[in-house]
Amino acid sequence: MAIQVKYFASLKERLGRDADEVSAEAISNGKISTVEDIWNMVVNGESMPVNTLCAINLEYVKPDAAVKDGDEVAFFPPVTGG
Repeated sequence: MAIQVKYFASLKERLGRDADEVSAEAISNGKISTVEDIWNMVVNGESMPVNTLCAINLEYVKPDAAVKDGDEVAFFPPVTGG
């Protein structure tokens, strides 16, 4: 399996893509253990924008949340409204 990574709104535009896939091997060999690790891997170390919302399997989490094989990880820019 693998981890599906999705980007939304301005993050999608900024990265020029809406999704990535991270191999399960990256988890098993210890390169990835958290949502923040996923971000760092897929954007080549570019820092995560302040207040980025993160989710694992449709549940909001903090960047230090653990990931596992088969998860879907999503990144959203902060939402504002009025």
